[in-house]
Amino acid sequence: MNGDQPPAFLGMPAILVSPAIRQVIENVRRVAGSPVAVLITGETGAGKEIIARAIHHYSLRCGQPWIDINCGALPDQLMESELFGHERGAFSGADAAKAGLFEMARGGSLFLDEIGELESRMQVKLLRVLDGVPYYRLGGQRKVTVDVRVIAATNQDLEQRISQGRFRADLYHRLNQYRIRVPPLRERVEDILPLAEYFLRQHSANAVLSPDARAALQRYSWPGNVRELRNAVANAALAATSYQIRAADLPQACTATVKPSGFERADRLQLEGVERATILSALDRTGGQVQRAADLLGISRRTLSRKLKLYRTEMEGSAYSC
Repeated sequence: MNGDQPPAFLGMPAILVSPAIRQVIENVRRVAGSPVAVLITGETGAGKEIIARAIHHYSLRCGQPWIDINCGALPDQLMESELFGHERGAFSGADAAKAGLFEMARGGSLFLDEIGELESRMQVKLLRVLDGVPYYRLGGQRKVTVDVRVIAATNQDLEQRISQGRFRADLYHRLNQYRIRVPPLRERVEDILPLAEYFLRQHSANAVLSPDARAALQRYSWPGNVRELRNAVANAALAATSYQIRAADLPQACTATVKPSGFERADRLQLEGVERATILSALDRTGGQVQRAADLLGISRRTLSRKLKLYRTEMEGSAYSC
């Protein structure tokens, strides 16, 4: 893997534009050849699984199995069976023996997505396996030993969960031998348009983004990150009535006008008040003569007249003539 040239799988050369994401790939390069466990953190939809796959892809285990599981997708007992396997008759419905994911990933990489969702009993079992302790399948009598590189990912603050007693500190330290943070899309704005164009080509080779669509995509904060961007582009490609994707074709959330914050509203009101006071002061100094007041303010009579109409309520009863 060359540090100057982004990797060329999964379309990544087209989308590794920002310094932030290039730094992530540099971190992948550093850790890929090492056997250490990696913890990938980042918001939902930011691309944690792609980074995990990149680690496996550039590791010495790349020719061996890649196995993944979402730790929040299954209840405790089923998760134990999925990870460690079971023998026939181990529980109701276990009609045949089944290898667990650790066995299936032997020699390769096991990706534990959303590791923060793992229940406490399973955290203990996982820690023992990560420490190299042989384990039994459910209902089994033969110990299983495996050689697996573990990569975990989470969108949660595991240190906070530790302080709340919801995640084991020893498991956290075992998983966190090397950490990679995947920045959210709003922190790598340079990637938005290349990503959008890459996703658009998957739906239509001839479609292009119009200038207003490009501007809207860059203005939006993308709380759902890359996953939301991919879905937005897919929806726009279906909604478009021509080869050109317009801002109007994008989901409404992407083009909604951003409401000013409390501070922005306060600043705007303060500025309007200063402007109004300045205009009234100029009219006082000129005895209510609008043209002279406009000359004094350095604006046209038309502009001053328009502003005075906006102040009609305040001006009622005044001797000033427009």
